[in-house]
Amino acid sequence: MKFLQHPPRFLFFTGKGGVGKTSIACATAMQLAEAGKRVLLVSTDPASNVGQVFGMDIGNHITPIPAVPQLSALEIDPETAARAYRERLVGPVRGVLPDDVVKGMEESLSGACTTEIAAFDEFTALLTDAAFTADYEHIIFDTAPTGHTIRLLQLPGAWSGFLETGKGDASCLGPLAGLEKQRAQYKAAVDALTDPQHTRLVLVARPQLTSLREVARTHEELAAIGLKQQYLVINGLLPPSEADADPLAAAIHRREQAALENIPTVLTALPCDHVALKPFNLIGLDALRQLLTNLPSQNPAAMDSPIELDAPCLADLIDSIAADEHGLVMLMGKGGVGKTTMAAAIAIALADRGLPVHLTTSDPAAHLTDILHSSLDNLTVSRIDPQVETERYRQHVLETKGAQLDAEGRALLEEDLRSPCTEEIAVFQAFSRVIREAGEKFVIMDTAPTGHTLLLLDATGAYHREVARQIGKTGMHFTTPMMQLQDPKQTKVLVVTLAETTPVLEAANLQADLRRAGIEPWAWIINASVAAASTQSPLLRQRAANERREISAVANQHADRYAVVPLLKEEPIGAERLRALIHHQANEIGKIQ
Repeated sequence: MKFLQHPPRFLFFTGKGGVGKTSIACATAMQLAEAGKRVLLVSTDPASNVGQVFGMDIGNHITPIPAVPQLSALEIDPETAARAYRERLVGPVRGVLPDDVVKGMEESLSGACTTEIAAFDEFTALLTDAAFTADYEHIIFDTAPTGHTIRLLQLPGAWSGFLETGKGDASCLGPLAGLEKQRAQYKAAVDALTDPQHTRLVLVARPQLTSLREVARTHEELAAIGLKQQYLVINGLLPPSEADADPLAAAIHRREQAALENIPTVLTALPCDHVALKPFNLIGLDALRQLLTNLPSQNPAAMDSPIELDAPCLADLIDSIAADEHGLVMLMGKGGVGKTTMAAAIAIALADRGLPVHLTTSDPAAHLTDILHSSLDNLTVSRIDPQVETERYRQHVLETKGAQLDAEGRALLEEDLRSPCTEEIAVFQAFSRVIREAGEKFVIMDTAPTGHTLLLLDATGAYHREVARQIGKTGMHFTTPMMQLQDPKQTKVLVVTLAETTPVLEAANLQADLRRAGIEPWAWIINASVAAASTQSPLLRQRAANERREISAVANQHADRYAVVPLLKEEPIGAERLRALIHHQANEIGKIQ
């Protein structure tokens, strides 16, 4: 593999959700460790599943992997980091300052922005604290999905610039006067990230046009901030031999080859590796050792018996949703499971029935226009763009609050609005505006990948608690966005997953998190199922057989209602293919002969 030749100390694996970053990062860490290198594997994804891959608990502390002696791992947990960060700032004044002052400090440090910066502090320490990482020759970063990784890698410069000019009070950080250490640390992080002798970025993509276009955007955005030492890995290519005498496998192979032939020009100059699709789930050491090789699978597929599947279809769920005539439908789940495609298919089906629909996304890496390709009657499409919303919020604050200030006060306000914290407030306000429309029409929301959706819900919960505290005592009636999300008559949450071990486990964890927030998921969607298709490919048949166990777990343990969507011959892009996805699956679910 080219990306493993003469590796520098820091390797970052990034890309759109679901492309296999975690598997490739784990396999890379294992390969380097088994070659005698001392390796630390770090996940910066709030929905990390590194522990699941190795079959053990890891968490927010450096943990040795017993089966791989030279390897240790760390999952940066944003909530744990935030609690420690708050205590560092508030602990020294507890019992010294009045209780109401201490409580005010705690409230100002309770937002998602504080959570982000606390986790970010741990990330920058790994780049800059020589004593902390002295035991390791390589540090491998398994990052959050694309949009949020770009924000993470931009943060050193954003916070460093803000602190350099800061004279006021950054409430989510604590007093600026105490941030000299952070200023130096963030500058050192910028230097480490942009030094090609120390840092290499590995962009991971699937052999699909949408995935390759997304990774091309990522390449350009990261290069623009100085991270130019980039490699490309195209993961999950179906071996050509599987296409023989099997229409589904042949169609997938043709589709993948067409995507490779039309790869965006900006990617053609990057060193590139191809990783073959495997018939097994990438859990456990044996599976990881096989991932980066092109050797024949050690788990040959059996061809003797049919694989039967009898499961509900997406059309059934849409019938139930349409009966309400309006409401909020939120699709949530791990990156790469097909939330955007499912959201678009549901929106089109409702619009085709003459119902007014607003399809929107809160995912920085989602591009609904790439999926739809055209405008439709009864359907409006939007995107909550963090940059656009932040600028809109800044202008609104300057035109309202800023209009009453003198020159010095306005300058301080403008400085405060340059804080990266401003984005959190702006995105939450945009989210609130969109979901208010659900009282009159259907609002279909394609959300960001799991961990960052939960951070948005944290902000929603914090707003609800503040409104309840201020207005609740007056006896006045009020409704907050969180109350709308918790009301099953107003909101239906659909958890989207794949029929694979890790995505199902992560979806179950997401469901548990939602329930703790008082939100009960309405249904699950199992997307791109080989078991719901028809194939004679030995590799695809083995994957289909593996899927049956996961589909059974969803049906019997996790979901009150669910639907299975098959893997199709053609990528579901454009309105007609999205319509066909719904109708095809209603007719095709059956058995693999």
